[in-house]
Amino acid sequence: MKNIKAVLLTISLLFVCVISYSMDSFIEKIEHGGRTRSFKIVLPEKNVPSRKYPLIIVLHGGGGNAKNAEKMSGMSERAVKEGFIIAYPNGTGFFSERLLTWNSGNCCGYALDKKTDDVSFIRAVINRLTEKHAADPSRVYVTGMSNGAMMTYALACELPGMITAIAPVSGAMNWKPCNPGRPLSVMIFHGTDDLHVLYGGGRPKKRADRKHDRIDESVKSAVDFWVERNGCSKKPVIESRGKVTVETYREGKDGTEVVLYTIKGGGHSWPGGKKGFIFGDEPVRDISATDLMIDFFKKHPGKK
Repeated sequence: MKNIKAVLLTISLLFVCVISYSMDSFIEKIEHGGRTRSFKIVLPEKNVPSRKYPLIIVLHGGGGNAKNAEKMSGMSERAVKEGFIIAYPNGTGFFSERLLTWNSGNCCGYALDKKTDDVSFIRAVINRLTEKHAADPSRVYVTGMSNGAMMTYALACELPGMITAIAPVSGAMNWKPCNPGRPLSVMIFHGTDDLHVLYGGGRPKKRADRKHDRIDESVKSAVDFWVERNGCSKKPVIESRGKVTVETYREGKDGTEVVLYTIKGGGHSWPGGKKGFIFGDEPVRDISATDLMIDFFKKHPGKK
């Protein structure tokens, strides 16, 4: 009898935990551009309805999805404890939940072919989260991997009034023209041995989307653009952390800065995270991009 009670108690506790987690993490759908679009929402621990919370949007890479982005970045594990709302939007594709892409200008796949208006979609996601889920419109941050990083840059160019700071990982700033109306803090992560999005720019040496020929901008061009746009000091503070070199350009307008993490020998991956795909490049362990960008976002609270 005691054993039966113990088993029943354990099952009850597990059931409570599952219910608790499902209440804090769920999928939401909206009608946009003639199709049903979806995104996963993770609410912070000790969520207080009367309070406003900063929002992090995490964009998956080409061929990925919301689930893949969450697993690769490990964002939920850390960000909810820091009081952030996290959103993982899904791109579009022939299938509703896998092999999805973003239309980031000259990449990638289905979204590029269909000319999907992903800028407008993410605007709608931000509006939904601020109106319905207590996200603070003055503290909206965006990050993404690869095609998702390219989309991150596109959003910074097109929605500067809605975004406080960005942190692209292994992506190129290919969106043109880019005319953000206000300064924006930027943190960039990129490996020197990335063959999918070359550090120095140019045509990728490896690419899943073989239908579209693509020439990427260099990492330097993105850094130079935001340093100039933000009015940062042209001379960076440089630090070394194992295989990682950090360049920080400070003294930007409205307290903005630009930070570049160059991973020597690093491939196409999320530093400190998990592989995006089984045959993907192994992430370096010298740094955690997730931890660093969360601290960066907290440092740049935006304007009320």
